[in-house]
Amino acid sequence: MSDVPEVEKEFTVNSELGLHARPAGKFVTLAGRFESEISVGRGDEWVNGCSVLSILSLAAGPGSALRVRARGTDAEQAVRELGELLETPDRE
Repeated sequence: MSDVPEVEKEFTVNSELGLHARPAGKFVTLAGRFESEISVGRGDEWVNGCSVLSILSLAAGPGSALRVRARGTDAEQAVRELGELLETPDRE
């Protein structure tokens, strides 16, 4: 069994237009700041959390439930901050 921490939590997309290009780009930028490996899931589909195109392929509209999974030393912080980003309504 591995000692590498893994954290997973579900969040609701609160962006008025869903997880479109701009918020997906912000998500990827934030995900890239962590050492942990980041994945995002919707239903049975999991994608790389550091790829805008992969995240866009989830077609997560407003109110969609997404799971964020991080595996690594800063997994807890990564999931918390990425979840906050998903649940923060648009301010633009």
